[in-house]
Amino acid sequence: QVQLVESGGGPVQAGGSLRLSCAASGRTISSYGMGWFRQAPGKEREFVAGISGIGYMTLYADAVKGRFTISRDNTENTGFLQMNSLKPEDTAVYYCAATRAIARLAYRPEQSYSYWGQGTQVTVSS
Repeated sequence: QVQLVESGGGPVQAGGSLRLSCAASGRTISSYGMGWFRQAPGKEREFVAGISGIGYMTLYADAVKGRFTISRDNTENTGFLQMNSLKPEDTAVYYCAATRAIARLAYRPEQSYSYWGQGTQVTVSS
């Protein structure tokens, strides 16, 4: 079992930055790829970014490419999502998730992930 807890969300103005954290416990997280997803009100949950177990491989949704950076610190069992140049359309609940998948493209679909956090709210005002 892997437990995931997100933090770092909150209100921010457009153009600002936030750094989300995902603290993992239960198992050594370096064995798992990590992903970030988000769900805006009235919309389906969507993929944001994914990173391989030791961090050498990343994947981003087109909507956040160049603005968001996914990273991880396996010594701290923590994943991160650095969000810059935030836009109102980035407003959502952000979830981190863990997967045993290895292939880079497998990080995109929700079905690849076995463990999920409860989410953290990000609200971007214009």
